Amino acid sequence: MDFNLYPGMTNECEYIVSKNDATAHFGGNFPVFATPVMIDWMEQTALKLCQQVLPKGYDTVGTFVNVKHLAATPVGMRVRVIAEIEEVNGKMLTFKVKAYDEKTKIGEGTHGRAVIDVEKFVSRLKENK
Repeated sequence: MDFNLYPGMTNECEYIVSKNDATAHFGGNFPVFATPVMIDWMEQTALKLCQQVLPKGYDTVGTFVNVKHLAATPVGMRVRVIAEIEEVNGKMLTFKVKAYDEKTKIGEGTHGRAVIDVEKFVSRLKENK
């Protein structure tokens, strides 16, 4: 089946770092962008790319994340996240992900997603309860 996904496709999203996105919200001590939120934004940017083109009844789920957080970003600063499909291997997708604040690159790495048939996926989950 053709999922309309191919290497080179990109998606870009912008966010503003709020106090809820800071390490202090996760038990840390600093008003700077938290790594778990950066990873979430990278995953969301890749997910949104897929959802824009997948046929009805299909979606994706995350399979892996390998990311470096390179620089601190203060609360209030804008962050731009880019996800680019690097490889399509059947239903398995590998993305290059990058994040930039208003001054520099703050994160980079790879992220994997798998294309799923939503109905079959949910059915299997119910069977495993």
